[in-house]
Amino acid sequence: MKEKENSLTSTCSFAGVKPIMVDLPYPPVQVRERNQGYANLLSNDYCGSVSELSAITQYINNENRLFSEKCPLAKTILGIAMAEMMHLQKLGELMYLLGGNIDFSAKLQCGRQKMWTPECLTIPENTRKMILADIDAETAAINQYRMHIKMMDDDCVNAVLLRIIKDEEYHIMILQILLQEL
Repeated sequence: MKEKENSLTSTCSFAGVKPIMVDLPYPPVQVRERNQGYANLLSNDYCGSVSELSAITQYINNENRLFSEKCPLAKTILGIAMAEMMHLQKLGELMYLLGGNIDFSAKLQCGRQKMWTPECLTIPENTRKMILADIDAETAAINQYRMHIKMMDDDCVNAVLLRIIKDEEYHIMILQILLQEL
């Protein structure tokens, strides 16, 4: 059988793309003691509507839609997504150490659980609106982390969250630069 002569191939190589994050170490992933309430708070950062899982999925969706025509932008978006994956991993470790379950359901303060769904995402149709939605999501994440830090009396957990905030602030700066370059 003959191969198709007019096959389509991606010309955007993602070889060498690294996580885009602040060049500072993360504090050790540890907790002072088990605390289900704290684990429940972190479950919202892990997989709530404003969460690392939502950020990863939104960034990957944006990257998939940009790579063929805007390769450099797509690479940057992928690098940010990779940093968000590291945040998700650290939150999962913290939740486990606190005695929580990693089951893709955000535990709400009213005692209910909400499973993560793609309905949490903002999927605009043009590049400018994509980046603006990403900036909004990063800002909402920072605000949620700050609120959770105030609610938790565990300096070990809070140190990790404060370090994640530094990456999220850096992502906003990068996204604002990308927006200006459009």
